[in-house]
Amino acid sequence: MPVPTAKETFVDVLIIGAGPAGVMCANALARAGVNVKIVDKRAASVLAGQADGIQPRTIEVFQSYGLAERLLREGNQMHMVAFYNPSPDGGLERTGRAADAPAPTARYPYKITLHQGAIEQIFLDSMAQEDLRVDRETVPISIKVTGDEAELRDSQAHAVTVVLQHLDAEPGADTEVVRAKYVLGSDGAHSWVRKTFGITMDGEQTNFVWGVVDVVPDTDFPDIRNRCAIHSHNGSCMVVPREGDKVRLYVQLAGASDAVDPATGRIDRSRIGPHELMQVAKKTFAPYRIDADTFDWWTIYIIGQRVASKFSVNERVFIAGDACHTHSPKAGQGMNASMNDTHNLAWKLAYVLRGWSDLSLLKTYELERRKYAQELINFDKDFSALFSGKPRTKDNQEGVSHEQFLEAFNAYGGFTSGTNVHYPPSAIVNEAHQQLARNLVIGERMLPHVFICAADARPFDIQDFLPADTRFKVLVFLGDVGNRQQLARVHRFAEDVASSKAFYRKFGGDDPAKVFDIVSIGSGRKHEVNYTDVPLPLRTHWSKVLLDDTDMFDRCGGGGYDKYGIDPLAGAIVVVRPDGYVGAVSSFEDLTAIEGYFAGFLTAH
Repeated sequence: MPVPTAKETFVDVLIIGAGPAGVMCANALARAGVNVKIVDKRAASVLAGQADGIQPRTIEVFQSYGLAERLLREGNQMHMVAFYNPSPDGGLERTGRAADAPAPTARYPYKITLHQGAIEQIFLDSMAQEDLRVDRETVPISIKVTGDEAELRDSQAHAVTVVLQHLDAEPGADTEVVRAKYVLGSDGAHSWVRKTFGITMDGEQTNFVWGVVDVVPDTDFPDIRNRCAIHSHNGSCMVVPREGDKVRLYVQLAGASDAVDPATGRIDRSRIGPHELMQVAKKTFAPYRIDADTFDWWTIYIIGQRVASKFSVNERVFIAGDACHTHSPKAGQGMNASMNDTHNLAWKLAYVLRGWSDLSLLKTYELERRKYAQELINFDKDFSALFSGKPRTKDNQEGVSHEQFLEAFNAYGGFTSGTNVHYPPSAIVNEAHQQLARNLVIGERMLPHVFICAADARPFDIQDFLPADTRFKVLVFLGDVGNRQQLARVHRFAEDVASSKAFYRKFGGDDPAKVFDIVSIGSGRKHEVNYTDVPLPLRTHWSKVLLDDTDMFDRCGGGGYDKYGIDPLAGAIVVVRPDGYVGAVSSFEDLTAIEGYFAGFLTAH
């Protein structure tokens, strides 16, 4: 009998691992028209537990993909956090309450909790609309990047060969050879992709042992539906309210050395279980009562803080999520960091695959996300130490005070919420002319704010004009077009933009609207401005002309120019990247600055 030959598949991008980072990337690429294959060793998606917290910036990212509505509908919102510390009589007392997301610029100033499987399902359903599904019970058994330099320099070459094994197939028909242009390893903390390429995880492991249990509690604790940071004589605990009546408890296991296998240094789950975790929780909550009959999910872990030594191999193989950074889960960063890794990477892959950029654009993935990961680990070391440290009491003046913890909680709010993540200067982050939009920090995400449509006075948040559709958004802050001198400046700029030599056609070709989306924002009043006052090159559609004014009943809008630090008379040009981050700022008279920015990474047509 003839020996069956392995199936051979050619794809643009192969994604190994269908956790949050993997499905975020698969969905983004599929929507961008990229030929994607995604595989996972699991037979089904997660049904309970795992990661569960979505930060304010990540909700904005969901919104940019049109997925926030479902997330908000299915998840639980956390608006307030309560702090508990030892009371003088040896029990617990509440020492304060505060906003759970201390991020004043957040469009969604709260957190969402929803189990990981439900979050993944939002992406899986969106992917299905693009006819993309996860190839399950499939594992990679070999991977090789070509050694041919010419092939590596060719962005369209299928430079990576991966052999997959389908665990649910008959022997002899269980092997598939995938020729991919690019590969993403989003295969978790024990990443096969990372290990295969010998990429190290640099950092350390702490001695802090924690347990996690998901329950529907029977309790008299008054803040059970708020996130709580509890420091007690018996250790620390975090309460995280979840969807429905469910609550997640993070329980510090002080003196839990019995749960650690001395041979491996890893947690041995056979030595402690959810009942033991609840016994510890009961002592921590005393004098309040907390009980549970059933356990939806539980685990035990030792806090480790590590970052991969590199995030890519020849800009052909990338790693993302837990594959390249691990840390404590209590600040709710893991899943958020993972999904924002691939939100950052996806549009860059799309540009290279379309021939709009060369391979150098992909270097900015590691530049931006590894810097962020290192900052995350530094934060996590401080936060974990504060959370796991013993509380300050009359007998322990060296312990962690409520004031210390609250100060750190608020100081890190912009970072943990994701609203203050800052990318360093690069080809896609040009910090020149920052003074023209003082409060729109170049390298940070575009601040949300409500403007009104000039044509019909309908209010919109500016982020509604920044969908993750792979286009650069050119926000033209027109200034006061009712001023004759300013209107003349606007017309000259419009003529320059319409020129065949300008960035719009130079890098956009015959259909520049595929690359750029122009939105004009005037500083005039709704009762006076006609949207038709804006010249056609800056008025691509009637809905793309906005005003910095209030809605018809003065309930929202107005003050945007002041919030962004833009002169309402002079205006400015703000370039927003496809991932929602401000890339460059310019004046009307300096179109060459915008052209120079795009020339740094886009291919002229």
